[in-house]
Amino acid sequence: MRFTELVRQISLSFPDIKLNTIKGGMWDLDVKFSEKVFKPEKGIFKLNKYQDIESQAKLVSKLKEQDFYDPFANFLVEETLEATSAIPLGGSVFKDKWGTPDVIGVRKTSRRELLDVPTEIISAEIKLNPSELITAFGQACAYRLFSHKIYLVIPNESSQEDQERIDSLCLIFGIGLVIYDSRNNNNPKWEIKNRPQKFDPDIFYTNTYLKKIEKSRPDLFKILFPV
Repeated sequence: MRFTELVRQISLSFPDIKLNTIKGGMWDLDVKFSEKVFKPEKGIFKLNKYQDIESQAKLVSKLKEQDFYDPFANFLVEETLEATSAIPLGGSVFKDKWGTPDVIGVRKTSRRELLDVPTEIISAEIKLNPSELITAFGQACAYRLFSHKIYLVIPNESSQEDQERIDSLCLIFGIGLVIYDSRNNNNPKWEIKNRPQKFDPDIFYTNTYLKKIEKSRPDLFKILFPV
């Protein structure tokens, strides 16, 4: 509660007490009652029971989407088994209005396999902010142009209604959906809600975007396509 609001309410409850007297007795509540009250910033008092929540919120606010790129790339290879290699990408590597996937994976035939399987490209769009789910879904749909499979990755803090709608849309459009804990990039607790459908992308665009990765990030390209 703000100091001014607290003073106003006390003044209304005890009109006989002078305003300056109230202010003089209230300005250092966090010192007088340190076991009950803390001051997160100037002019604001809060009960100590909210201090842990406040600290957790500050920690969460420091996390960025990029903090989850590497963990999901590992998850794509080790858990979904839909990619033999994957890299964090994001940013503006593709340099066009259609956006750049946050993670791209490749599935290639192992030398131990008897039958050759055509190389597949798997793209993922990760969102940290629950208010950006519609934008994220649109980007995921755009990746169908050059990807064989697509994952949309959204935080479990999203409302139940939003999760259900996105889930239905992903099923309709054949996009895989993963829910995760956006408060912990060390253990996001990835949960696959549904697997992606396999598409036949436009190979022209597939090659075009892979060449962009090779040109702008040759270090990452070598992970996908080692010599």
